[in-house]
Amino acid sequence: MPKLAVVYLSTQGNTKMMAEGIAEGASSRSVDVEVKSFYDWNPEDVALADGIAIGSSTFNYSMHPPIKKFIDKLVELDIKGKVGAAFGSYGWSGEAPVMIADIMRKEGVQVIDPVLRIQYKPTEKDMAECIRLGKDIAEKIKKL
Repeated sequence: MPKLAVVYLSTQGNTKMMAEGIAEGASSRSVDVEVKSFYDWNPEDVALADGIAIGSSTFNYSMHPPIKKFIDKLVELDIKGKVGAAFGSYGWSGEAPVMIADIMRKEGVQVIDPVLRIQYKPTEKDMAECIRLGKDIAEKIKKL
């Protein structure tokens, strides 16, 4: 069964909600999904998955330094050819998910567009978008 690793850094719980919605969507399409905070992931395990979805809230117009270090470790492990997605919540600017997607693309990951950015706490409509993204990731993984 194809596997999706959903990794997130969430400071107020909003990006975590998004991660859980993405996981729900992907698992509904018969993909094995594991969703955890980046603190609880081993980068080597993430790199073994067929798909990688990474989320971060935005801090000072960027992604948080700890998630950047985690992504740098993934890059060292070679994630080329994987299916990827970037997502995150934000208050004012929302650059982190775009930065994550840019790094993934540069490393040869097939990133699903558009990058999913949600301002503040996800609404019911926003959560439907998260679920849809999970389904899209699952379908793309299954085609590999």
